[in-house]
Amino acid sequence: MKSITINGSKRESVGKKITKALRNAGQVPCVLYGGDNQVHFSAPELAFSKLVYTPNAHTVVIELESGEKFDAILQDIQFHPVTDRILHIDFYQTFPDKEVTMEIPVNFIGIPAGVRAGGVLRKNNRSLKVKAIPGNLPDFIDVEISELKIGNKLYITTLESEGFKFMHPDNTVVCLVRRSRAAIVQVEDEDEEGAEGDAPATEAAAE
Repeated sequence: MKSITINGSKRESVGKKITKALRNAGQVPCVLYGGDNQVHFSAPELAFSKLVYTPNAHTVVIELESGEKFDAILQDIQFHPVTDRILHIDFYQTFPDKEVTMEIPVNFIGIPAGVRAGGVLRKNNRSLKVKAIPGNLPDFIDVEISELKIGNKLYITTLESEGFKFMHPDNTVVCLVRRSRAAIVQVEDEDEEGAEGDAPATEAAAE
């Protein structure tokens, strides 16, 4: 998995006033969990653009001015309800031999046969939660869907998971192909027309 480096400064003091001052200065307050001690630090908001505003998953290398360096993954993020600016980010420290859980984007490959026949593809899960050691975390999960016909569902149990495991129930539907609403209406109209066309024939037979 690709990694993004975040350069930040350690925060020795925490509190609402300090946090507000950091945000006013264009900095994002952050906390790193998972190690021996929590690490409070801040970094410029622009430093998170490639990590936050993307559909791709990345691991993170946090480099502080003190010379400390930590491997991590993004754990949680808070946005301002009005401006959508980043208010706070939690990171979780990773270690080469310790499994972590992470959301990985799904890469749908191909056009379903059912879509070519007039159906509609419904993507129930655009990302999936997996568990693995950091070195085995995939950049994305390939899902081949070209063979799906109308009415077919693709379950998570059919996906390959070499080096990692899915953290979902076996009955989780990743995607499905359903009949389009237009096709349903067309079938209903044809049924009604057929029923109306049968009436005179029935009357003639009765005569």
